[in-house]
Parts: sequence; structure tokens; C-alpha cells
Amino acid sequence: MESHYYTVHLDQRGRLVLPSEIRRQLKLRQGDTLILAIEADGAIRLISPKEAARRGRGILRQLAPSVAGRCLSEELIHDRWEEAAHE
Repeated sequence: MESHYYTVHLDQRGRLVLPSEIRRQLKLRQGDTLILAIEADGAIRLISPKEAARRGRGILRQLAPSVAGRCLSEELIHDRWEEAAHE
């Protein structure tokens, strides 16, 4: 995505108003939640929770135990079906 720069002003209560063009482009509505991140260089980044979740998918995958040839989710489903059959 190409970078665009906008001027925003901080009001007396510390609030920023996003220009309507940005709100429209990002499909933001009144009351929407955004995540504010402060980057190492002091830059501020606003991210929607949906985008943060999309970026985080699989981020912890490398911490899962490596089990060659096994699908743990399939095994769990199979175990649950067996338990249900015995009830």
C-alpha cells in the first residue's frame, strides 16, 4: 500500500479526528475500535482488531510441538467422537 500523509490536530481533551477520506477508505464508523502501536522510531500506527488478528494468524505455530505425520486436531475430534459414543 502506498503511503499517504495527512495533517491531524490534537484537541483540548487529547483526541484526534481522522479525516473523512481516511475513515471512508478504511470503512471506519463511529464507535469502531482501533489498536494504537508506537513504533521504535516514534511513529504511531493505527490497526483495526481484525487486521491485527489477520497478521497474528500462525504467529505462534513454531512453538507447537512438531509431530511428523500427525494431525492433532483430527486426533482430538476422533477422541471426542469416541467419548460421545460411549455416553
